[in-house]
Amino acid sequence: MYEIIFDEKAIEFLEKIEKNKKKRIYIKIISTKENPFHYFERLSGRSEYKMRVGDHRVIADIDEKTNTILILVIDHRKNIYKKM
Repeated sequence: MYEIIFDEKAIEFLEKIEKNKKKRIYIKIISTKENPFHYFERLSGRSEYKMRVGDHRVIADIDEKTNTILILVIDHRKNIYKKM
């Protein structure tokens, strides 16, 4: 079982969006605790992983040694890669 840690940027984004979208994204993130590699896909040429939740993307760093998922950034798909 993996531990999920949210970065401040991810929390700030979740606080800004509509309640139903926030809930959907949060539930999807929590569901990755058992097997994150089933949901996340490695970004090409990078060490981070991405997960699609509707029109939003969740960027995370998964550490297998410490069994942690660090949620780095959450944003709309048209904006997410500009922030990286």
